[in-house]
Amino acid sequence: MKLLDAYILKRFLQTYIFVVMVIVLVVVMIDYTEKVDNFHKTHAPGNEILFSYYLNFIPYWANYISPLMVFIATVFLTSRLAARTEIIAILSSGVSFIRLLFPYVLGASVLAVATYFMVNYVIPKANKTRIAFEIKYINDAYNYSGRNVHLKIAPNTYAYLESYNNQSNTGYKFTMERVEGNQLKQKLSADHIEWDAKKKKWTVYDYKIRTINGLQETLTPGPRIDTTLNLKPDDFSSDFNLYETLTRPELNRHIDLLQSRGADGVETYLLEKYSRDTRPFAIIILTVIGVIMSARKSRRGVGWQVALGFILAFTYLLFFMLAKGIAESGNLNPIVAVWLPNAIFAAIGVLLYNTIPR
Repeated sequence: MKLLDAYILKRFLQTYIFVVMVIVLVVVMIDYTEKVDNFHKTHAPGNEILFSYYLNFIPYWANYISPLMVFIATVFLTSRLAARTEIIAILSSGVSFIRLLFPYVLGASVLAVATYFMVNYVIPKANKTRIAFEIKYINDAYNYSGRNVHLKIAPNTYAYLESYNNQSNTGYKFTMERVEGNQLKQKLSADHIEWDAKKKKWTVYDYKIRTINGLQETLTPGPRIDTTLNLKPDDFSSDFNLYETLTRPELNRHIDLLQSRGADGVETYLLEKYSRDTRPFAIIILTVIGVIMSARKSRRGVGWQVALGFILAFTYLLFFMLAKGIAESGNLNPIVAVWLPNAIFAAIGVLLYNTIPR
């Protein structure tokens, strides 16, 4: 790495850290202003507000806005270098524009790798604590309201609950059917089931087991029985931003579970999984676009270039949110939804490179 590379890389990372700190500080202030009444109303302890909530809130938002802040930092730094004619001096010395991009891409790659690790393993663990705090002190008490719940709990086994009380962990009018091919082989019906936290099992009350073997049927009633099901009280607990609390392995397992049950809402988790893959590439793409846009000295000054950078950055964010919303409704493949903004802005980058004088 040459002296020029080290100079640009250092300035690039310093500017990025500064921009992120400023924006996150503003977000924290706004968030506290919005939630201070909730804190007083629920008597949230000060140490939990600071350490359980905001200590985990800051890295979440720093990571969330990372691609945009990289873009803004790139535009801010490069436009200042161009305003002081440093870019002209660099290019006049025989350095090609592609070579000028090297320290930027290197810095963006470092941030991209760090972002991938953070978003898949570190941030989800922090979100577990943050979201648990929100559920306890900010959101209203959660009550499961689902009715006539159908679940696939094994390859050939299906469960049904008329209703479920998540306060007492009790399900009512429970049935479990084992089907082979298109034939019902066994059906368990019960008045209600209740989770036994000590045994980690379900207790089935007032049950009847109907077993079918060809033309023969047997009926076995009983007052209660303990059984293990591929079903947990967590399946009926609040799923408020659950996808944000899952590490990469946990997210994969949860997607597999939802798909095996034929449950709704799989798109949300698939979008989360794929968007974590696209975020590092977005950082690199937006960095390159930022350099191309701001490498030319503008008569309107640095402020105009920074403002233009903000507009383009938020256009990317809005485009991503639009594609994500369409995918959540089931009208667009999740992979296409998360990669489409990157593909479009990569094409914009190529177009800018070939059209903007440098």
